[in-house]
Formats: sequence, structure tokens, C-alpha cells
Amino acid sequence: MPSLKAIKKRIGSVKNTRQITKAMKMVSAAKLRRAQENIIAARPYASKMEEVLQSLACCAEGDAHPLLEVREAKKLLLLVVTSDRGLCGGFNANLCKAADRYIRENKEKYEQITLLTLGRKGYEFLKNRYTVGKNYPNLISKPNYQTAALLAQEIIDGYLEEQYDQVIILYNAFKTVMSQDITFQQLLPVVPPEATAVADESTVEYIYEPSVQELLGEILPKNIEVQIFKAMLESVAAEHGARMTAMDSASKNASEMIGKLTLIYNRARQAAITKELMEIISGAESIKG
Repeated sequence: MPSLKAIKKRIGSVKNTRQITKAMKMVSAAKLRRAQENIIAARPYASKMEEVLQSLACCAEGDAHPLLEVREAKKLLLLVVTSDRGLCGGFNANLCKAADRYIRENKEKYEQITLLTLGRKGYEFLKNRYTVGKNYPNLISKPNYQTAALLAQEIIDGYLEEQYDQVIILYNAFKTVMSQDITFQQLLPVVPPEATAVADESTVEYIYEPSVQELLGEILPKNIEVQIFKAMLESVAAEHGARMTAMDSASKNASEMIGKLTLIYNRARQAAITKELMEIISGAESIKG
């Protein structure tokens, strides 16, 4: 059995750890409120952008814009969004495993799969398994629209230059504080949801001013920017929720461990006192005898 001094030192160490986890939980809770407000504010705009794009695509030809052109998918760009820091449970591990599984299951489908990572954790996981084309650290912690716009423009340029034929973004979508949804979303080519399911009688004829090509030329790149920015906000909110949950569990585990160590300490102390009393009584009896 460890000595009383060692047990007491262990109890103090666990108490210090509990203070740290409680502080991290409070910090994540404060950041989560701001991140949640940001994503709630961004979702309606992103949804409305998809609706507008759907209305335009219903009346436009497939070759109206290069980003609408569906070509044979031989080269894939997979954009993986993780965090820069850990201590958030399975937030990064689950996402990276999903990316690894997707690549292994689809490696025969594509001639080339290029990885692009946002966040240090995703890069550290994937770099030892695959070749990562480019990594963007320290961007996801403080997402802003300008960064998303620059990243979207780089991806669009690569798509137009036929460096890849399909672009998919993988991120954790914020659902609740305790749960996140691993989401695969196709960015390019742009396929508006349910655009092909619109009935002929409900299709509205539009008069475009300026031309369809000019209008799509503005809307389509803007939609890519918005979707990337939304994914970044979703990931940040999900990260803080996961870290808050993980730190809460760590604090509870630390409290349970302190209780168990305290019980062990009291038993060891009681045993030491009993031993000393037995030695005293034995010494007194030997003197009498």
C-alpha cells in the first residue's frame, strides 16, 4: 500500500487537475454561447442562398457556368475541417476516422484523391497515412468570412483548371452541446438540392437582367464561400460543445477519484494509528511481564 504522504500528494494532484478541467469547462461554455449565436445567425443566410441558387439552376442550362458542369469524377479534393487543439473527447478522432474510412472505401473510384486540412489535429492524423496537399493551421479557431472567401477562391481556381473534378468538405455539424453530426457536403460541382425534383407546372420563367451567365458568375462563387464559412462556424461551435462535455466528464471523474483516494488515505491512516497503538500496548505488556 502506498505511504500516507504519497496518497496525500496524489489527492492534491487530482484536485489541481479538477480545478483546471472546471476552468476549461467554463471557458468553453462562454465561447460556445458566442459560437452558437454565430452559427444560428449564419444558417438562414446559407439556406436562402441555396434556395436562390436552386431557382436559378432550374431555369439555366447545364453549361451556363463552369461550376454547374458535371464531369467524370476522376480527381477528388477532400477538405477536412478539424480543430487546432485537443481535449475535446472524440471530436477530432471520429472525424479523422471518417475521412480515413471514406478514402479507403473510395480509392478505387478515383484516380487521385487530394487532401486539404483545416486545423492541426486533422493534419497530424492524416499526414502519416496519406499525402496532405496543404494544411491551414490557426484559421479555424477564429473563423472569418474573408478567410473563407480566399479559401473558396483557391478551390474554385483549382476546379476550373481541372486539378480536380469534385470537391467534398467534411466537418462536424453542431447539433446540440453533447452531440455533433459528421457531415459530408459536396461543394463542386454545384448541384442545388432538389433542383431536378421541381415539377414542370411549378417552374417559373425568369427574365434575367443581366444575363444568366453573369448572374450565376456572381452567385455560384458566393455560395461556395458561404458554405465553407458555415462549415467553419459549425465546426467551431461543435468543438466548444465537445470540449465542454469532455471537461465536465473529467471534473466528475476527478471528484470520484478524490473520494476513492480519500477513503484509501483514511484507511491507511487508521491502520497506521492502530499499528502504533498495538506497538505501545505490546511494549507496555512486555514491561509488566
